[in-house]
Amino acid sequence: MEAGDDIIFERRGAAGLVTLNRPKALNAVTHAMVRALRAQLDAWADDPAITRVVITAAGERAFSAGGDIRALADLGKAGHYDEALQFWRDEYPLNAAIKRFRKPYVALIDGIVMGGGVGVSVHGSHRVAGDRFSFAMPEVGIGFFPDVGATWFLPRMPGELGAYCALTGERFAIGDGLAVGIATHRIPSARFPALLEGLSGTIAVDAVLAAFAEPADDGPIMQRKDAVDRLFKGERVEDILAALDREAAFGGTDADWAGKTAATIRTKSPVSLKIALAQVRRGGAFDFETCMRTEFRIVSRVIRRHDFYEGVRAVIVDKDNQPRWQPPSLGEVSAAEVERHFAPLGRDELRLP
Repeated sequence: MEAGDDIIFERRGAAGLVTLNRPKALNAVTHAMVRALRAQLDAWADDPAITRVVITAAGERAFSAGGDIRALADLGKAGHYDEALQFWRDEYPLNAAIKRFRKPYVALIDGIVMGGGVGVSVHGSHRVAGDRFSFAMPEVGIGFFPDVGATWFLPRMPGELGAYCALTGERFAIGDGLAVGIATHRIPSARFPALLEGLSGTIAVDAVLAAFAEPADDGPIMQRKDAVDRLFKGERVEDILAALDREAAFGGTDADWAGKTAATIRTKSPVSLKIALAQVRRGGAFDFETCMRTEFRIVSRVIRRHDFYEGVRAVIVDKDNQPRWQPPSLGEVSAAEVERHFAPLGRDELRLP
């Protein structure tokens, strides 16, 4: 499986430079790209001439809008579940390898970063937000679930922002991304070429980034943090929606926002919503490896469910944005059905480095 020009590796001074190079596809990460990146990181880890890794992306719209979901859905629809699962068997260990990489790993994020793009950036030691930075985990809107380590990083966001991110799929701006830890630095896009030059030298990565970094104002989500913390603390999705509905009916400062937020959540897959909230509530007590194994357990069940394929059809293929979820309501999703997605896989469990 050859990645070809979809992902480019080069040595630039002391840096190993990775460029995601599918701009017309919003740099969606293919299986071949996952395997190629893992192999290159393994080589650079043992190369004394490479003292840091920098990952960037071609084009101005997206760092990476996710994994190649349509290709995976096509495999599943054809009944090739094992072949589809091999993508995640390779992707999740890549996420773990980035998390444990023993050299600085710097992601230059300028544009949309979602799903699989988050997986190859957020676990690195340094994440730089450019002017076009826009982060989201919108998986519940396609009948999937927040993965690539979201079970780890969502519960570790301040307050209830992780639950908000998982259930709404809303985009986090630069200030929001910094506040929740998705980004570690804010640097204007126009300075990225000079930044890359600085990162290619022998000066310590922290010193280079500190020289370029600029402050950022709170984003729109952080401006609502008190309301999010108050309204998203429920243990059930139904409880969160009830709190939002009460807020909307009350007519206070947050009423309009609460009503729109509840309406957004109600468009998502009921099964996916309940899985996602369970991830956020449980993940805070898990170590990173347990989070990744948990996600592989979930994906092994999700790809055999109707909602994933219906969500991809409605949002990505036909683009009618009218998914017909099964079951269609939260009340029809039992606790036992949610728990089934978290059950051990026996000899099929994910193996991690």
